[in-house]
Amino acid sequence: MTALAPRASRRRRSAGWPAATTLRYAALIVGAIVMVTPFLYMLSTSFQSQAYVLTIPPQFIPNPATTGNYTAAIGTENFLLYFVNSLIVAVISTAGSVLLSSMMAYSFARFAFRGKEAIFRLLLAGLTIPAVMLLIPQFILARNLHLLDSLGGLIFFYIAGSLSLNTFLMRGFFASIPGELDQAMQVDGANSWTRYWRLAIPLAKPAIAVATIFTFLNSWDEYPIALTMINNSDNATLPLAIANFQGQHATQWGLVFAASLIAVIPVLIVFLVFQRYFVQGLTSGAVKG
Repeated sequence: MTALAPRASRRRRSAGWPAATTLRYAALIVGAIVMVTPFLYMLSTSFQSQAYVLTIPPQFIPNPATTGNYTAAIGTENFLLYFVNSLIVAVISTAGSVLLSSMMAYSFARFAFRGKEAIFRLLLAGLTIPAVMLLIPQFILARNLHLLDSLGGLIFFYIAGSLSLNTFLMRGFFASIPGELDQAMQVDGANSWTRYWRLAIPLAKPAIAVATIFTFLNSWDEYPIALTMINNSDNATLPLAIANFQGQHATQWGLVFAASLIAVIPVLIVFLVFQRYFVQGLTSGAVKG
């Protein structure tokens, strides 16, 4: 009896496994279709002329296809300037945020100092405040610091807004690095900066990849702060340009979608570059620390 019971249990599990697997895959496929369909429709519409955009049922395969929307979007006055402005803001904001938050995270993970936990909890409290509630205080602060209507002002607030999350993610990863490695380098005469730069940073590539992707995406796509602080069109970023572009060409959805897809390209490039570390960095930062 005792030998037959485990066999029966194994048979029941094996019999139920295909159904559970099928259900799981079906749910994943449905979820993927729901998520991908709007993007595919946007991609399809960007290659259609205006006469075919609002056809019912929608055409997911453009017929006839045209690249005229992309040519018109790139040829629009100052579109490339807005693209460069966004690239400058996103790259500098990402580099500054990752550098500062990694130093802060390493300090929280490796050093003991008075008020350490209180400061860290205060830093995390920033994650609980909706960004829209900070628009007016940020505007007043930018005006007092003479940062209005400048790319430098956007960079300053984008870095400040991303420090809490990035520090939280990277602190957990730094805390998972064995302390014996720090002690070994310290015995060899390495100071704090050397241990941070030559030991912690190379081992923290997954966490840095996650912080880089999140910060670049938020800086590249950010709209409310840019709308509040930028008045001069020469300092406008791509989200502002696309919003204004849509207002000027309210019915030319092919043109709007083409401009939006051009704006997606840098985000895809950043994700493809750092994707090998993305999942590992997310799980390490979320579970440990």
